[in-house]
Amino acid sequence: MLDFDVVIVGAGAAGLFCAGVAGQLGQRVLLIDHADKVAEKIRISGGGRANFTNRDLDPRAPQKHYLGENPHFCRSALSRYTPTDFTALLQRHGVPFHEKHKGQLFCDRSAEDLIKVLLRECETGGVTRWQPCAVKAVAHGADGYTLETGQGSVRTPALVVATGGLPIPKIGATDWGLRVARQFELPVVPTRPALVPLTFDERAWTPFAELAGLALPVHIETGEKKAKGAFDEDLLFTHRGLSGPAVLQISSYWREGQPLRLDLLPGVNLLQTLTERKLSSRRLLTNELATLLPSRLADTWAAQDPLLQRPTNEVPDKALARLAEGLQRWQLTPTGTEGYRKAEVMAGGVDTKALSSQTMESQQPGLYFIGEVVDVTGWLGGYNFQWAWASAFACAQALAARG
Repeated sequence: MLDFDVVIVGAGAAGLFCAGVAGQLGQRVLLIDHADKVAEKIRISGGGRANFTNRDLDPRAPQKHYLGENPHFCRSALSRYTPTDFTALLQRHGVPFHEKHKGQLFCDRSAEDLIKVLLRECETGGVTRWQPCAVKAVAHGADGYTLETGQGSVRTPALVVATGGLPIPKIGATDWGLRVARQFELPVVPTRPALVPLTFDERAWTPFAELAGLALPVHIETGEKKAKGAFDEDLLFTHRGLSGPAVLQISSYWREGQPLRLDLLPGVNLLQTLTERKLSSRRLLTNELATLLPSRLADTWAAQDPLLQRPTNEVPDKALARLAEGLQRWQLTPTGTEGYRKAEVMAGGVDTKALSSQTMESQQPGLYFIGEVVDVTGWLGGYNFQWAWASAFACAQALAARG
C-alpha cells in the first residue's frame, strides 16, 4: 500500500491548484481523476479562453458576488488569495491575458495556457498524478484514510475532495464528492443548476420564438429581500426561452414558480417619451418604438395589441400606458431550466456549516472540500474560478501546517 501526505481527488481548477501549492510547500501529494483529459471544464470555459478571475471582486464583501446558505463563508479564503495573486502567477509563467468588460479576465490565446501553468506548478511541487483512475471506495480508520483505486490501495492522513459539481455530465461530472460528504454524515445543501438558460411554456412563448438570436441590455430581477437577485446585463432571446448573461446571472437566484421582472429599456421613461412623441408624430407607433428597441422586438410586441398598429398621434393614452408597463415591468414565469447539461455551475453542495472557512477542513477530521463541490456559487464572470483558486490555496496552506 502506498502512503502520501495528501490525496486530492479531482484534477480540475481547484484540485490542480491545491496540489501544486501543497507540493511546493513540502507535502507528498497524489492527485487522482477518473477522466481521460485533465481540466476539461477549464478547457471549454470562456469560449475556450477561460474567464479565470474577475478584477472587480471585493473580498471584504463577497456576498456581492457569491450566494449560498452562508455567502460570507468565502470571505476568509478570498481575502487571502486575490485576483491579483492569480494574475501574478500567470505573469510569472508568461501567459498573456486581457480584460473584456466588468473586470472579466481571459487568456489571450487559449485556456490551454492556463492548464499548462497548473500542470507546471504540480510538476514543480513533485505531485504524483494518476489519470484516468477511478476511486472505488473510501474508508477512515486509525491510520487515516484508505482509498481503493484503479491503481491499487492508497493511505493518507488528509483527503481533499475537489471533484466539482454536476454540470456538463458529458465531460465527466459526477456526484462523487457529495456522496463522500454523505458517507461521513456531513450535511449537503440541495443542489440545482446555476448560471443556466431558463425555459418557458412552448405555447406561451410562440410569439417570441421568432426573436431567437436577438440581444439587448436589460434590467432583470427575481425574488424578494435577502433572496433577491438583480442585474443589468444583456438578454438573449432563444427558440425555447431566454438566455444571455442576464438570464444566466438571475438563474442562480431563481426558484421554481417565481416570476422574473424585466425592464427592456433600463434608464428610459418609455411612457413619458411616447406621450411626448404623440404630440407631434404621425409615424406608425412601431416605427417610433423601433428608435428605442430593436425593430424585430418592437414589431413583435406591438403586434399583440391592434391599437398599437396606428400612427403614434392616434394611439390611445391607455394603450401607450399598457405598452410602457409591459416593456418596462415585464413579468414572466419560467417553467424550468436547461438543466445540468447546459449549466455552467452547480448551486448548493457541501454545507459550509460543516467546514472551516480558514482551512476548508470538515467536521470529519482530515477531510477537506474545495471548489464547486462546496455550497459557494459565484456570479458569471470569473468569480467561480477565483473561488476555486482561493479555496484551494487556503486548503494547501492548512495541509502544510499539519506538519
